[in-house]
Amino acid sequence: MDIRPLRNSDLPLIQHANLENLPENYFLKYYLYHSLSWPQLSFVAVDVSRPSQGPYDYPKIVGYVIAKMEEEPSDGIPHGHITSLSVMRTHRRLGIAEKLMRQSQLAMVETYQARYVSLHVRVSNVAARHLYETTLGFRIEKPESNKTNGEHLDEGEAVGEVGHDPEAAKKPVEFKVPLGRNKEAST
Repeated sequence: MDIRPLRNSDLPLIQHANLENLPENYFLKYYLYHSLSWPQLSFVAVDVSRPSQGPYDYPKIVGYVIAKMEEEPSDGIPHGHITSLSVMRTHRRLGIAEKLMRQSQLAMVETYQARYVSLHVRVSNVAARHLYETTLGFRIEKPESNKTNGEHLDEGEAVGEVGHDPEAAKKPVEFKVPLGRNKEAST
């Protein structure tokens, strides 16, 4: 497995992986925007064990992370945001998602002096929450508030209300993890 920076030629393969694996899908121009705006922050995992079929053969991309820097952070602190992370089902539980995340986080610190990184994850996505909370040290910073049927639903409450509201488990929660040498200063 090889982790390398995302190339623009990878974008159709990234979009395919996104459509295969995730409920949140994006147009190709959204990936292009990230790739052109923050080229240092997004990475792909390539299966190098697959033999090349020729000079025009596409690499077998088995995972990706798309990231950005918040352009106008409300707290005034430079920080990154993970827009999308996906690993193909055939290559899960091999540590690929962790490697992609760590590479992106390192690039945020080295390139933009990011103090922390945030992301959104669905309450019901137990595997992703385990990765973020247990493996990578993320914590719930603030629940996202969504309006459904005229009512605001708080994501923090949705964790306890999953049995009562099937839709609550589909809503995202924001996670954060401090980055860099002075982690205590940003918490």
